[in-house]
Amino acid sequence: MAPNKRQTSVKMTVPTKDEILVPETLLKKRKSQEKERADKAQEREAKKKQSKEKRQQIFKRAESYVKEYRDAEREKIRLSRVAKQEGSYYVPAQPRLVFVVRIKGINKIDPKKRKTLQLLRLLQINNGVFIRLTKATAEMLKIVEPFVAYGYPNLKSVRELIYKRGYAKSTDKQRIPLTDNAIIEEHLGKYGIVCMEDLIHEIYSVGPNFKQASNFLWPFKLSNPNKGGFRPRKFKHFVEGGDLGNREEYINALIRRMN
Repeated sequence: MAPNKRQTSVKMTVPTKDEILVPETLLKKRKSQEKERADKAQEREAKKKQSKEKRQQIFKRAESYVKEYRDAEREKIRLSRVAKQEGSYYVPAQPRLVFVVRIKGINKIDPKKRKTLQLLRLLQINNGVFIRLTKATAEMLKIVEPFVAYGYPNLKSVRELIYKRGYAKSTDKQRIPLTDNAIIEEHLGKYGIVCMEDLIHEIYSVGPNFKQASNFLWPFKLSNPNKGGFRPRKFKHFVEGGDLGNREEYINALIRRMN
């Protein structure tokens, strides 16, 4: 009989996770990635908290502006009633804000009027801008009156123009849509204007930083008026049945039709 062959078995041992040798470079990379993920998560939380605080601040500002507008309107009504009781007349303060729209092209325009339109940033037909009414700007409006329609916008018109047609002018003179308050804060934050309501309030109230806020806004590109367009005698003065010149509060109706 053949001798018994001793059967030997080899036991394979699998190294544990702790016993696996990992290159040092890979360990450093993993640690740096973990640290980067932790930093990003912390940064997201900080931004989230900051954004929440900013929204609350913006909401409080908007509430204060609404209260200011209501108080001003009530004060006008009160003064008007007092004047009526005393048998006199209430004369409101001279408007300080003007909205100007260019409605006539480049034909038959002399260099002085052309330069004035350039200074007012009215380079194309149906362009509109907000202007602070002073002695100097009043003289400029007289010069370009045969080419523009202007008047005194109310709060509703200012808000609708900025929300619907508002574009920002970047530092490299690019036209940027106002889709985020961060754009306003980036350019006007140093003046305390950080959101749309701040911008609207600065324009409507003709605040101390009106010039910066107005220059920040790209000239409004409006459409031709709906519901029949301009009047048949378009290039006559407004009081003569046309559309040119000062139309005072009636500019708001024109803005609605062109916005």
